[in-house]
Amino acid sequence: MSARRGGASLMPTTRSRENTRARLVEAASEVFAEVGFDGASVEAICERAGFTRGAFYSNFESKEDLFFELARQVSDTKLARVADRVSEMAAVEVPRSTAEIVRFVLDIATDDRLGVLLMSEIRTNAMRDERLARAYLAWDGAMAARVAQIIAEIRRTSRLALRVPDDEAARMLVNTWEDAAVHAAIARLSPKRAEQQCAERIAALASLLVESPAG
Repeated sequence: MSARRGGASLMPTTRSRENTRARLVEAASEVFAEVGFDGASVEAICERAGFTRGAFYSNFESKEDLFFELARQVSDTKLARVADRVSEMAAVEVPRSTAEIVRFVLDIATDDRLGVLLMSEIRTNAMRDERLARAYLAWDGAMAARVAQIIAEIRRTSRLALRVPDDEAARMLVNTWEDAAVHAAIARLSPKRAEQQCAERIAALASLLVESPAG
């Protein structure tokens, strides 16, 4: 009986801790994107989240520890989006035009400005921090592998032939996708225009990658 009460009493505490961590991570994503990692202070993150320094340090050892957790979550979210595209392949009739196929390969909807800034900050710090670099490279490789899976499935169902192997095509498409998102953020394009520019650039690349209909 007492064990049940003990277990039950732990649940609110666990949920509260999870909520606190989630709010700190969300606040950190905004602060890091706005002022960069070096410019972000623990105090600013706590103020944005509505917590004290004590709450921060009871959940994270340092600002670096929080940044690493944020980078992991951003990576997992992006991978999940691509994974959804893979699972949809079995249920969706793939369109035939190059532009439409590319729209299916990559979820063209670009990240918002803060999201782009945050990913740029993650990449910059990955060049400085070995632990973050390993995590980023693992995510980057997994992202390209997922996109390559989609490309392979599209080839099988749409009778298209590519000039390069699937993994090389995936890498080019992902790089172009991300470069277009960064350019849109720098140019302060509207979300609609940013999406249009991203689609145009990827469609142009795809037209170079597609050789001819197979058969």
